[in-house]
Amino acid sequence: MKAIAIIKRMLIVIAPDSFKSTATAAAAARVIAQGVAEVLPHATIKQVPMADGGEGTAEVIAQTLAASNTGPRVEKVELPATDARGRLNTASYFLHGDTAYIDVAAASGLPAVEDDLDVRHADTYGTGVLIADAQTRGAQHIVLGLGGSATVDGGMGIITALGGSPMDARGLPLPKGGAPLVMLDSIDTAQLNIKAAGMKYTLLADTTCPPLHAASMYGRQKGATEEDIPLLTGALMQLCEVTGIDVEREGFGAAGAIPVGLTWLSSLLYGSEANIALQPGAQYVAHRLGLQDLLDDAHANGQPTLIITGEGAFDEQSLTGKVVGTIADIATDAHSTLGIVAGRIDVPAPDGSLSASLSQQGSMHDQLKEAGRALAQEFAAAHS
Repeated sequence: MKAIAIIKRMLIVIAPDSFKSTATAAAAARVIAQGVAEVLPHATIKQVPMADGGEGTAEVIAQTLAASNTGPRVEKVELPATDARGRLNTASYFLHGDTAYIDVAAASGLPAVEDDLDVRHADTYGTGVLIADAQTRGAQHIVLGLGGSATVDGGMGIITALGGSPMDARGLPLPKGGAPLVMLDSIDTAQLNIKAAGMKYTLLADTTCPPLHAASMYGRQKGATEEDIPLLTGALMQLCEVTGIDVEREGFGAAGAIPVGLTWLSSLLYGSEANIALQPGAQYVAHRLGLQDLLDDAHANGQPTLIITGEGAFDEQSLTGKVVGTIADIATDAHSTLGIVAGRIDVPAPDGSLSASLSQQGSMHDQLKEAGRALAQEFAAAHS
C-alpha cells in the first residue's frame, strides 16, 4: 500500500527536444508519456515539449501561449518567402499581440535546400521577409530562433530584405550569400525599412560559438567544403571588422553569425544594444514553459519527480546549452531525477540520472514508447 501511495504522488515531466526529422518534440513527448503511463498509470504525467532556438521553437512557445488562454489570441501566419537558395517557398511564424515568434529554419533552414546546398551563396533573405511582414501586422518585438539555418551570411540576407545593401569598396552591391562578404566595405541604409529594423529583437541561440568559428564548426553540415571554410571564416571576419563586432564574441556565430548583422543594425538605429539581446534558447524556452517552477513546487510538496528529456544523439555537445543540458541543470536545482532518451548515447550521462537509448528496432513510435517504459520502471524501482 505504501508503494502505491508513493506512485500516486509521483510527478513525471516529459520535456524532450525534437528527434531531428523523425519526431517533433510534441510527438516524442506524447509517445514517451504513453510508455511511462503503462508502468505508472497512477502517477501525474505532464508533457512539456522543449526546443532550444532551433526548428520548432516558435511553435512550442505558441502552443504554450495558446494553452494558457490568457492575453491575445495566437495567430499562425503563413506567407510566400524564399528559401536559403533564393527559391520561392512558403514559411510561417506565430503572432501573439505585439510579439512575433519566428524560426530562422522556417524560411532559411537546411531541410528545404538539402537537395541543392550552396553555403557560399545561401542567404537569410526569406527570414527577413517574415520579419518585415510581422511588423506590418503590428509586431514590435521579434523573438527569433536561430537554430537550423542553411546559411553563413552574418544576417546580411535579413538586412537586405529590410532595405539595407552590403556594398564593396567601389560602392557596388555585393552578390547574396556569405562568401561575397570578403569584399564588404560598407552597408548602405538609405532605403532601410526603419519600422521593421527598429523593432526589439530577442535572439535565441543554441550554441555559444563565436563568429570566428561559425564556419569551421557548422559549415560542413551546410555543405561547405574544406576550401569553403577559410573563405567563409575570412568573410565573417571582414563583416565583424565593418560592423565593429568582436569576432570572438560568445554566441554571435549562431545561425551563420546572424547576431552580428542584427546587433549592428539595432545599435546603428539606437546608439546601443538596448533593443537587442542574445539569450540561450533552451533556457528561454524552459522559462516560458515554467519548468523550474513546476519542479520546485513538486519538490516543496515532497513529490518524487522524474523529468525525462531527449534528443537524437546524446554527445559531448548535449550538456552545453542544448535542451538536454538545460533540463539537466533544472533537474539538479529542483532536486529531481533526470531521465535521458536518445537515439545514441555517446558519452556518460550525469551522475544519478537514468538513460535509455533507442533500440533501432521497429518504428520510432515503438522505440520511444519502450524507452519511456524503461525509464519509468527504473524510477519506480528506485522508490519501491
